[in-house]
Amino acid sequence: MTRRPVAALRLAVASLVLAGGCASGGHYVSVETFQAGAPAPAGPYLIAEGDVLGIRVFGQESLSGSVRVRSDGKISLPFVNEHQAARLTPAALAGQLQAALKTFLVNPVVVVSLEERHPSQVSVLGAVVVPGLYPLRPGSGVLQLVALAGGLTRFADRDGIFVLRPNGLDRPGPRTTTRIRFTWKALVSGRGPAAAFELREGDVVVVE
Repeated sequence: MTRRPVAALRLAVASLVLAGGCASGGHYVSVETFQAGAPAPAGPYLIAEGDVLGIRVFGQESLSGSVRVRSDGKISLPFVNEHQAARLTPAALAGQLQAALKTFLVNPVVVVSLEERHPSQVSVLGAVVVPGLYPLRPGSGVLQLVALAGGLTRFADRDGIFVLRPNGLDRPGPRTTTRIRFTWKALVSGRGPAAAFELREGDVVVVE
């Protein structure tokens, strides 16, 4: 199981909790009335942490190769050193690298390609046996991710299970968070909106 550094995980989750309010108070919507809405139109791919990029500088094999985007969203390259990559399109990153390399090369031509997409993961936090980041497989729901985290602890509130869903991950700009409430009884029933709910990348499952 791939895990990001604990500090990065805490920072990401803290941002979501601050954006959506703590799980025990504030506004939330029950899964029975939650409407996911239509999928966002497909747009240019935005580079994310964990992606493996192919960097090609024409005529400069020593500057070309594969590089993984770090958890802070940056990559390291000769001459350029550290450069922000996450939340940019491959074409935009290529343009920025070309501009940075002009100090050292005459008319550099850079092509950036996505060689390996980052693994999809979901954070499971709170009153579960082993909180952390877990792989997200197509069709996975809340019950499956709680099971991967070892299940509920004996102190868990079975009516206080929430999914924090960030909105706007597929585009630059401000994000909002929707808090969706589940009950354990509805999840284990095997039917209805709670059982049919599918998690997606960026979701955080919080058990009170």
